[in-house]
Amino acid sequence: QLQLVESGGGEVQPGQSLRLSCSTSKYSLDYYAIGWFRQLPGKDREGVSCISIKDVGGMIYYGDSVKGRFTISRDMSKNSVYLDMKNLRPEDTGVYFCAADLSPIAADRACEKGYAWDFWGQGTQVTVSS
Repeated sequence: QLQLVESGGGEVQPGQSLRLSCSTSKYSLDYYAIGWFRQLPGKDREGVSCISIKDVGGMIYYGDSVKGRFTISRDMSKNSVYLDMKNLRPEDTGVYFCAADLSPIAADRACEKGYAWDFWGQGTQVTVSS
């Protein structure tokens, strides 16, 4: 059983940045597609960014609302996947989750609503408020 732990959430002002981390201690995340999702107040969970495994080219997908502001990356030395979030807006406020899947799936398909990820973390709160 893969246990994912998210960290790095918090409260910031609009325009500021945060780095979220998704990590695990037992297995290498290098073999998993990783996705970042968020649950905004009153809305369905949405795919923020997903990254495929290297076998399918390590493709990256970003949701339209975060393109140009968020960056997903792997750091295998720390067995972590990061979501760097810049120029945060109040509408980015919500709970952010990471997910992992062993399938060699394309990043854009993995981020689609309804895709059944193998493992989920517990989530971390991000609040953007002045």
